[in-house]
Amino acid sequence: MRFEAFAVENIPLIKKGDDLAQIICERTDVLDGDVIIIASTIVGKAEGRTFSLEGIVPGAEAVEFSKNTRFTPGFIQAVLERSRECLISSPVLLVEMKNGHICINAGIDESNVEGEMLLELPADPDASAEYIGKRIESYTGAQISVIITDTNGRAFKRGQTGVAVGVYRIHPLKDWRGQKDLFGKELKITEEAVADEIAGAANLLMGEGNGGYPVVIIRGLRSRSKDNASVTEMYRSDEEDLIKKSLRYLRDRG
Repeated sequence: MRFEAFAVENIPLIKKGDDLAQIICERTDVLDGDVIIIASTIVGKAEGRTFSLEGIVPGAEAVEFSKNTRFTPGFIQAVLERSRECLISSPVLLVEMKNGHICINAGIDESNVEGEMLLELPADPDASAEYIGKRIESYTGAQISVIITDTNGRAFKRGQTGVAVGVYRIHPLKDWRGQKDLFGKELKITEEAVADEIAGAANLLMGEGNGGYPVVIIRGLRSRSKDNASVTEMYRSDEEDLIKKSLRYLRDRG
């Protein structure tokens, strides 16, 4: 088993309307089976998902939440408008986004964005990954996979890591259930978070500062799926998500 990972160099500053697929293909060779990992930051910029807090009118809930956080009511309103549910309102805003992704501040980012603008995640990251993936395939003739990533914290541990927020032609989980371990025992519950593992590996090369690389290619995994895939395959349902249940219980108790 062996794979290689390398950053695509000389990606320019991305602006609204840029063709990410063309930009990538002009700067590197793409081969069959490659997994193209793309930072959500440049996907959001290409899709024009920058915005300003100017003109956002905070509601009563945003005003109330702002009393216990460092965020302004306007920023909190922007988070709530992009969220299905707020699980924690203080000292941070942990929300479930409308697409099912759970993260801090609905993924709104102020780093690596020009001026006073803010940047939001793609509204449908799977659709964004599919669009870019199909365009790369049309340019190159190669059959590839795409993972759009963001950086997330983790419960119980310090530090951030790359996670998948959108996929194209790669299932985010590998189901080992029913297979045997070293001693012949049947595996009962093991599902490997393949897309997050790949995102984490790519994040080692992407970096976070002004010298970062927003596109990484991983070659040699042979993980492309023939059928459609969605990042939502990873998300636990409300019934089986014990952490979400606990957070709701604490929140509702006041």
